[in-house]
Amino acid sequence: MLLLRRTATLILSTPFSLQPRRRRHISPQQNSPEPRLTSKLASSEFQLTHEFFLNVCNKFPYSWRPVYRFFLYTQSKPHFTHTIVSFNKMLDVIGKSRNIDLFWDLLNDMACRRFVNDKTFVTALRTLGGARELKKCVEFFHLVNSNGCEYNLGTLNKIIEAMCKSRLVEEAKFVVFKLRENLIRGYCDKGDLVEASKVWNLMEDEGFEADVDAVEKMMETLFNVNEYGEALRLFETLRFKRMDELGASTYGLVIRWLCKKGMTAQAHEVFVEMHKRGVWVENSTLGDVVYGLLMRRRVREAYGVFEGIEAPDLSVYHGLIKGLLKLRRAGEATQVFREMIGRGCEPTMPRYILLLQGHLGRRGRKGSDPLVNFDTIFVGGMVKAGKSKEATKYVERVLNRGMEVPRFDYNKFLHSFSNEEGVHMFEDVGKKLREVGLVDLADILERYGQKMATRDRRRNRSPITEDSND
Repeated sequence: MLLLRRTATLILSTPFSLQPRRRRHISPQQNSPEPRLTSKLASSEFQLTHEFFLNVCNKFPYSWRPVYRFFLYTQSKPHFTHTIVSFNKMLDVIGKSRNIDLFWDLLNDMACRRFVNDKTFVTALRTLGGARELKKCVEFFHLVNSNGCEYNLGTLNKIIEAMCKSRLVEEAKFVVFKLRENLIRGYCDKGDLVEASKVWNLMEDEGFEADVDAVEKMMETLFNVNEYGEALRLFETLRFKRMDELGASTYGLVIRWLCKKGMTAQAHEVFVEMHKRGVWVENSTLGDVVYGLLMRRRVREAYGVFEGIEAPDLSVYHGLIKGLLKLRRAGEATQVFREMIGRGCEPTMPRYILLLQGHLGRRGRKGSDPLVNFDTIFVGGMVKAGKSKEATKYVERVLNRGMEVPRFDYNKFLHSFSNEEGVHMFEDVGKKLREVGLVDLADILERYGQKMATRDRRRNRSPITEDSND
């Protein structure tokens, strides 16, 4: 205690026995020059520990400046590292001073360090709510999320309880009202369906209705974990109670997942309902419908939907190509590939990989020609590009076929030749493939070389007037 008194005297040279005297002399001492304080503390002999720092904080219950100046001094000491406890103590001291700007800066610092726990939340929300900084109350949760700090529904309950005990009932209501959908979306993004469901049930118990965006997020999470029944029940509840709020995004979400599951009949019912209600059908939804029909081998209907689209975009072509490749119609898919290029719709990298896998399979297929085949072009190409390790791994997987599934990384192959040298390589390979009758594969690789092999070519992917495919 002797060391503590000596340090406190250096920070604020005034007796502490008499309260009135401290109040009279505190102001001039608080604003004394910083170097003087630093030099005095440096010349004094005391051991800087966390317990000592907390005692200094408790020594100044009515003034934040001495404590804050000592806090800055401790941060200049490399051997002393603050913990979440010391930061929370400092936060509490500044919070009582109602210096909101400094308080907010310290909160930002704590969030960046991930020094956030339940006590931090309670102190932050109680202080900001008491100062009527309602916008910052909500911003603090976004700040915490952006820095990867975790909290759960129990944390929110503690915050609300503490705010209500401090007679901040209206402020607590505002926080809950603003955060309820954000909490659901946040937990869904993390894949924490249990916590998201708790918030959802709590909202229903209190008579709140989640907005459509939060409902969509909840449905998507349920679909992701294969809870199709629960997701569709949620969709049916929306249709029954809030039909007017259903839009293209909600319908599109349901149709996409139903098509992925192969539930084409149900997807078609939802699609028909969209038409009856006059909801604008986005091309991405139409692409999902086309893919779903192809998965059920209803090729004629799929082409009927496709031909009825006035301006098909990349998502529509992707659904058609992916569906045809699933049916092992690689030649037909390549013809669609040529058609989309002719209409000025340039494919992206995933489309090229999809087509290569459709023609050659994930494992690669042996060709009839001994010089122009999968091994010479793709495996040999990886060796030529200096990726002998990857090529060796693939060959080892082929030899140990019973133990490990051999899959060739087309993405890595294309990336290895995404340069000016690759432009000429793809052109030469295309010519060789044509000579042995592999025209479809030649068109795919030549087009990649023309439009995707370099960054400049990817930036300027306008249609080529005289295409080699013609």
